[in-house]
Formats: sequence, C-alpha cells, structure tokens
Amino acid sequence: MTDAILHFAGELMSSWWIYLALWGFAALDGFFPAIPSETLVVTAGVFAAATGEPNLYAVIVVAAIGAFLGDHVSYALGRGAGGRLLDRVKPGTKRHAAVLWARRALEERGGLVLVVARYVPGGRTAVTLTMGSVRYPLRHFTPYAALAAVSWGVYCTLVGYIGGKAFEDNPLKGVALGIGLALGVTLIVEVVRHYRRKAQPQVKPEPEFADR
Repeated sequence: MTDAILHFAGELMSSWWIYLALWGFAALDGFFPAIPSETLVVTAGVFAAATGEPNLYAVIVVAAIGAFLGDHVSYALGRGAGGRLLDRVKPGTKRHAAVLWARRALEERGGLVLVVARYVPGGRTAVTLTMGSVRYPLRHFTPYAALAAVSWGVYCTLVGYIGGKAFEDNPLKGVALGIGLALGVTLIVEVVRHYRRKAQPQVKPEPEFADR
C-alpha cells in the first residue's frame, strides 16, 4: 500500500501538472481557505529533496505567483463588496475572531500584517478581504502581497525540503515531518497571539484609508 502511494506521488511530482496544481491551489487558497495549498507546497518540497523532482526553485516561484494572484482576488472581492462580506460573518465563530484580529492588526501594523497573516489560520483571507473593504491603497497592498507571497513560498518549500532531506529513503515520513514543522510554527504564532490579546483586550476602531 505504501509503495503504491509513493509510486503515485512520485509520478505526480515528476509531472509538469504539479506546477499547475501548485499555482492553482495557492491562488484559490487566497479566497477559499479550505484549499490545502500549504500541504501541497510542503509535499513538493519533500520530493524535491528526496527525488529531485519537482524543481525546488520552480516550486517556490510558482507557489509565490499563485499566492500573489490569490491575495489580489481576495482584495478585489473585499473592495467590490465593501464591508458586506465581513459583516455577514457570524459573531462568536473562529472566522469572526479572525476578522476582528485582522482589523485591529491592520491599524496597528499596516501592510506588514499581511505577511504575519500567512501563519495565522484563516488570517490570510480575513486580512486581504479587510484591506479591500477598508479601501487600503492598492499601490501599498501590492508590495506587501509580493513580500508575503515570496516569504510563504520559500518557507513552505524549505520546510518540506528539510523533511525530505531527513528522510530521503521515505518521502512519506518527510511529508509528515514537514507538515509537523509547519503546524508547529502555526501553533507558536497562535500562542503568541493569544497572550498578546490577553495583554491588550481592547478593540480599536476600524481604520479608514483613502486611495489617493
């Protein structure tokens, strides 16, 4: 069974289709968080280390381009719908908490929050929609989106690469290690956010931006 899985995964990772899948998953994840783009990029990084396919640098570039595009689609959705999409989020849910965090963090740290949001569950979509809905200037949004996309592509790919190098003879174990490392980073970010939120419980007013 394991051999069959490895054979199938190896065939997929050595095909040019993997680059299209990486691009598509990374883009869709920008406005449809259920897509497991991070898992796919980590897996590609594992096989790049263990078998040499797909190409490590191509994985980073394709994933970053997809993420960059997805962020702009989400921003456009937020800008076009104003605050209506966010206002419909049910209070008390994790998504609502992510939206509140995005608004507060955007006022405190500006565009840099888009980079931080890459490591917060649901944060990426909440931040990009919020930035669009409050009319955060596109000329400022785009450079931050580029920085976030490249850092995310490098991070996920290298986490997978580390797992692949650790278990070159068993890529499945490498995938498990890579995903475990990614989850560990996410957990650390969540713990830090939790304690920061306890220390600063107040919610500041929603920021407004003028696109001049």
